[in-house]
Amino acid sequence: MLAPDYVGVLAQSDSGTSAKQDMKDAGRDTKAGAKDAGRGVKKGTKSAYHSSEKGTKKAWHKTKNTTKGAVDGGKEGAKEPQSIAGS
Repeated sequence: MLAPDYVGVLAQSDSGTSAKQDMKDAGRDTKAGAKDAGRGVKKGTKSAYHSSEKGTKKAWHKTKNTTKGAVDGGKEGAKEPQSIAGS
């Protein structure tokens, strides 16, 4: 049988080790949570970048086509003689 003094030392030692282990576990959980959050931010940033890039390219192509159409239309209008009202 254990002496009462020895039992008290075991109980204190267990709680001290348990608290220390709890702190280590909490630190690991915090680290894992920070990594997960970082990955989420990275993914969201990439997604936003690619969407913005796609939209920019689409706008560029539309502007190019519209400008070309306007120039071509202007050339066609310049080639046609103006009709005189009342002829």
